[in-house]
Amino acid sequence: MNKIHTKVKRKFNLPTHIRQYRFFHPTDADHRPKTFASEELANKWAAGQGIKAGEYSLKRVKRNKRFEVVVAQKPAKKAK
Repeated sequence: MNKIHTKVKRKFNLPTHIRQYRFFHPTDADHRPKTFASEELANKWAAGQGIKAGEYSLKRVKRNKRFEVVVAQKPAKKAK
């Protein structure tokens, strides 16, 4: 990639000593699973998302201080 002119770096408030390829070619952010401080909050969020009580389970994460909603995968149907 070609170098970016100094005026453009100043315009976007970019550091001058680092290549700015990532600024002009953004990638998708890695999204982590949503966690909750209590079981009640996790259950309330799952209900709001339309997930029924039997379709998910709660997993303890982050040193057993938070909860993550794990949706059970439905088995794939076999083709006849």
